[in-house]
Amino acid sequence: MHQWRTWHRPLVLFAAAMAVMTVVSGVGLLVDDRVLTGAAIWSKPFKFAVSFVVYALALAWMLTLVTRYRRTGWWAGTVVALSSFVEMAIITAQVVRGKRSHFNHATPFDESLFNAMAVSVVVLWTGTLLIAILLLRARIADHASAWAIRSGVSLALVGAGFGFLMTQPTKEQRAAGNLDTADVIGAHAVGVPDGGPSMPLTGWSTTGGDLRIPHFVGMHALQLLPLFLLAVTALAPRFVRLRDPRVRLRLVQVASGAYAAVTALVTWQALRGRPLIHPDGATLTAAALTLAATAAGTYGALRTGSGAHTSPSAEKELVS
Repeated sequence: MHQWRTWHRPLVLFAAAMAVMTVVSGVGLLVDDRVLTGAAIWSKPFKFAVSFVVYALALAWMLTLVTRYRRTGWWAGTVVALSSFVEMAIITAQVVRGKRSHFNHATPFDESLFNAMAVSVVVLWTGTLLIAILLLRARIADHASAWAIRSGVSLALVGAGFGFLMTQPTKEQRAAGNLDTADVIGAHAVGVPDGGPSMPLTGWSTTGGDLRIPHFVGMHALQLLPLFLLAVTALAPRFVRLRDPRVRLRLVQVASGAYAAVTALVTWQALRGRPLIHPDGATLTAAALTLAATAAGTYGALRTGSGAHTSPSAEKELVS
């Protein structure tokens, strides 16, 4: 891994600012008893700040791996940092005002802030897309690392894209027929109103679907898939089979496929209005099939290294 001093500085500085914001929001949770849409008013900036810390640091490191168009990558990372800062500033400002930041059309000022935040999210997503393209074109020597990084950033783009679904009018809002004058347009929850019974800490609905779940799961593939590879690599000195680069590559491929399947599963569950902690039979069946496929894939990946060692050219063919 590159020295941290070479990481993308604007993203690192933004992550540091979000670390400070995590502390500020944590204090707000302790001393401010206001509640908004069924949750402590400082819970949203707290969760966003924590998420932005890990997201920004992951991108800051990944940009050190870009081998072509590095200047373009630097600007893309800077755009991501600035647009994320704008989003976080609006969220915090609305908390201070005691107003909801997302889906707020109550006044022209609230609507303009939400629209500005929506633009910042589009810019953030576009900047991340450009970074993903640069990483796809980068020459990363270790094939397992290349797979983990590229699949992680691709799934993160998909997860971030689920945020756009939340801004669309719900079925109930369309049925009401007052979209031109409604105070709120869009929602996290599916099938139930926002602000109902929810899970602790995450705030995810326990009575209906919640689009924040696939949004969260997808976005954090950016960190979890590379961390999975780091864990496999750390275990290699103790388990001979994991020293084989073919095995590590296959395991990362299985993990990436499993992660994509889980993201699809929680998306399907949310869109059907089913809560995460109360899955129906169809969800459980799909989860069982995903688990079985992952177990079979893991077994096959570990079997990859049981035979004779192949040539470097054969190893390269595993990537294609």
